[in-house]
Amino acid sequence: MKKSIFIYYLIGIINMMVAQQKFGIVVHGGAGNILPEHFTKELEQQYHQALSQALNAGYAILEKGGSAVDAVTAAIKILEDNPLFNAGKGSVYNQNGQIEMDASIMEGKEMKAGAVAGVRRIKNPIEAAKLVMEQTPHVLLIGQGAEKLWTSKGFELVDTSYFYDEKQFQKWKENQINKKNQKHGTVGAVALDKQGHLAAGTSTGGMMNKMPGRVGDSPIIGAGTYACDKTSAISCTGHGEFFIRFAVAHNIHSKMLYQNKTLQQATHEVLFDELLPVGGNGGVIGIDKNGNIVMDFNTTGMYRGFKLSDGSNGTFIFSK
Repeated sequence: MKKSIFIYYLIGIINMMVAQQKFGIVVHGGAGNILPEHFTKELEQQYHQALSQALNAGYAILEKGGSAVDAVTAAIKILEDNPLFNAGKGSVYNQNGQIEMDASIMEGKEMKAGAVAGVRRIKNPIEAAKLVMEQTPHVLLIGQGAEKLWTSKGFELVDTSYFYDEKQFQKWKENQINKKNQKHGTVGAVALDKQGHLAAGTSTGGMMNKMPGRVGDSPIIGAGTYACDKTSAISCTGHGEFFIRFAVAHNIHSKMLYQNKTLQQATHEVLFDELLPVGGNGGVIGIDKNGNIVMDFNTTGMYRGFKLSDGSNGTFIFSK
């Protein structure tokens, strides 16, 4: 009898702990020279709606007890399918007028990760990154190798015409005249689930007019994406070369783990004390093991939003 009472008591404690576990999701759609005067009211509303849709897709999974990995994947797929963002359908063009996409995902429990780079015919690169993580012994596959894995698992490739977007094409044509590399955005998501596990993911079309074969920070674990249940989940956006050189996502994790910095402190230090002085522009979203979040950037704006189990939520574009 006493043993049964103890078991019921223990179950009650476990249920209480699960009920009290905070959970939530944060998303971004890129950072850069984003100013109110660049937007009509209608366009601004479209961005808010897209961010909300991504948040709701991920949060619905978390609310039902689903994993942070699945929530991150669902949220990023929404953004990849929306031509407003430089990922998937809205990816920018390289010097040859082609689209090459990168993505990565990482989970914080066992710290497994997967990534793809330079893919051209996978509709949702974040799903391919998840496939690499879950069904191969590798972390990063590129180009045709990644696409071969995709088809070997029974998934279809799409024609490259699917990714055509008139707005991005016209920007690319203008860029051919100006002959300038234009830094464009990235999409990403980070999540904390009811089991207390973290995950982060990032997806991008890269840099406008980039050299064919160029790979930025988005598919590089530790640069654009990182997750560890001991600290936080991080997704980055910005000038990828700087984020690679400064290992931004892992740098934030390290400051938290070894210097006992908060997520907010670590992120701000990296963005403003380390990156900005050398010309590294961009932003970071993160969520820590306790459900604290960060959405920080050293540019004029970042498409961003969050939705947490305490009821707080919101989407934002500009610095104020």
